[in-house]
Amino acid sequence: MSGSASPDHGPETGKTAPGKRTARAKPTAPQAAWLMRGLDQPGGKLPLFDGVGRKVNRRIIEGCIENGWAEHWFFNPIKPDWIVCKLTPLGREMAEQAARQDTASESSSDTGSPSRSAPC
Repeated sequence: MSGSASPDHGPETGKTAPGKRTARAKPTAPQAAWLMRGLDQPGGKLPLFDGVGRKVNRRIIEGCIENGWAEHWFFNPIKPDWIVCKLTPLGREMAEQAARQDTASESSSDTGSPSRSAPC
């Protein structure tokens, strides 16, 4: 072969390119929550830490990268172990879909259950 990469394989590794397995893939709940946090950030930047200040689990980040939902944004020479990522267009779609499902499930649980207020 002449060194050019096929659409399904990366140029250096020969591995399947990110995003090629996503036809049936769907983010797990923790992955979807992480992706949704990038929706309102400039450039779709994804957080390094969760809502209570703990570092986001590396497996969540790597799983999102492998599925093409997130991509490396830049390398931080001061903290080389930090994976700074942003949403991909597919990741944005997945995050928006997860956000819509969250909103729908919240509104259905609000209207379908009896009130828990004290009796008069």
